[in-house]
Amino acid sequence: MSDNIMAMQAYEALAQKNPLPQAKPHAKMNMAQARKVAQDFEAVFISQMMKPMFEGTIAEAPFGGGSSEKIWRDMQLDEYGKAIAKSGGIGIADSIVREMIRMQEAQ
Repeated sequence: MSDNIMAMQAYEALAQKNPLPQAKPHAKMNMAQARKVAQDFEAVFISQMMKPMFEGTIAEAPFGGGSSEKIWRDMQLDEYGKAIAKSGGIGIADSIVREMIRMQEAQ
C-alpha cells in the first residue's frame, strides 16, 4: 500500500471522527509475546532497510517487469526481513524487549 493511500485513509478516519483503538492500560505481555512483537518489528525494519538495495535491479525477460514484479519484490523483501530477524537479526528486537519489560515494570 502506498504512503499516499495510507495517508488518505488516516485522514478520512479522522474526518469521520472514528476513534483509534485504545490499548488496555494495564495489559501485561509475557516474554513470548514480547519477543514475538519485537521480532516482527525488527523484520519490518530490516525489510524496509533492504528496499533501496533492490531499487536499481531489473529482472530479465520473460519473468520481469510490470506491477506483479513490484508486488513479488515487496513480498520477497518481507520474507528476507522475517528470515534475518528470526535468525538473530541485527539486535533491534533485543533492545525492544528490554524496553517493553522496563515499561511494564514502571506501571
